[in-house]
Amino acid sequence: MSIEVKLPEIGEGVTEGELVRWLVKVGDLVKADQSIVEVMTDKATVEVPTPTAGTVKALKAKEGDVIKVEQVLVELEAAGAPAGASVHPTPSSAKSNAHTPTAPTANGRTTATVAPPPSANLASAGLSSVNTTRQETKTLLPPADLHVLATPATRRLAREMNVDINQLKGSGLAGRVTREDILQNQTHAAPTTTSATTSSINIPRQAYQGPVGAVEERIPLRGIRKKIAENLQMAKQIIPHFTLMDEANVSQLVQLRESLKGLAEKEGTKITYLPFVMKALIASIRHFPQFNASIDDASQEIVYKKYFNIGFAADTPNGLVVPVIKNADQKTIVEISKEIIDLSKRAREGKLKPEEMKGATITITNIGSVGGTYATPIINHPEVAILGMYKIQDKVILENDDFKVIKAMNFTITADHRLIDGAVAANFLKVFFQRIEQPGVLMADMI
Repeated sequence: MSIEVKLPEIGEGVTEGELVRWLVKVGDLVKADQSIVEVMTDKATVEVPTPTAGTVKALKAKEGDVIKVEQVLVELEAAGAPAGASVHPTPSSAKSNAHTPTAPTANGRTTATVAPPPSANLASAGLSSVNTTRQETKTLLPPADLHVLATPATRRLAREMNVDINQLKGSGLAGRVTREDILQNQTHAAPTTTSATTSSINIPRQAYQGPVGAVEERIPLRGIRKKIAENLQMAKQIIPHFTLMDEANVSQLVQLRESLKGLAEKEGTKITYLPFVMKALIASIRHFPQFNASIDDASQEIVYKKYFNIGFAADTPNGLVVPVIKNADQKTIVEISKEIIDLSKRAREGKLKPEEMKGATITITNIGSVGGTYATPIINHPEVAILGMYKIQDKVILENDDFKVIKAMNFTITADHRLIDGAVAANFLKVFFQRIEQPGVLMADMI
């Protein structure tokens, strides 16, 4: 008896995911609730289990494919089951006691819908080696205009289906061309020809090859790295970025943090500079609420957030992720420190839950932790600003005709020029510096 295992609902509002890596191959014998595939959605990679035991008969998709919810993933051959029999898979945990429904189809197969696991096991987005031999294409459509809003996956689909993406009117956010736009217009695509025309460009295969004798390695762009690429490209296309940079004297802040080390050890944690920066950022936003906002492109409305969910960029072996400290204004320095340490650790292990990376109202990137001096960070859309903090270093200054050594730290504020003007950003940075340079003023602002 053949059993079709489908992609279950793996998150609220999630309709599709990218198949990152197969955990089984044709001929493998799998047990009930055994993970068979890794699927990535919204920066989180989840392992999808099979609801029943059997032998893998066929894999219905390949790594890198975008899979819709309820689309068949794998076909199993149930060993020892009579034809047409219903399959009742073992629950994936003790918390679930409901059987997965199955129903025979017209061809005698049984369709099983996988129940999502109670606790999704987030795993690293592994890359498998693939055959990188590409079929030579003699004629290509005109290249996509850089002003066309579309993800790399959508652009690739347009090329594969021979649809000129430059001629499409996007139905997505801010006129973005979507996958559905490509599919709806495939019938209008010009037929592929083997000779160059006025609307095609001949590109020799040699243009994609390295020097003779040189060693190259090609791996597929997929998983978290692909999602990062798509999100950042969309942000740069939609948001007109600008960045202001300045240097702060954080000598008092350094002294304050040093004085709190003992208290932090008693609480079983350690305090970094990031919690203080979060508190100073929140205090500054109270004077400039447009930094804690977003633009609803569809309705052309500015959305002011009355809560403070602060995202912080975390570098992991699989790429950049942004955990979020929810309601940071209602938490103490010690509480924020503990949460940052916990989220950072689980981010490196690939164990963050999807909801722990959503809902940020503004983001901080701490490049100083790896020694950076200045940068121009990209805003995490739909947010309208990102604060950058950099390394602390000793600096000699002249004050009252005397030289002194201070602790200097650079900061940047990158903003969405559609909502925030340059003068506003400069005044925001000035207010922020008043609090980060004078912790006493910062403490007075805390609620």
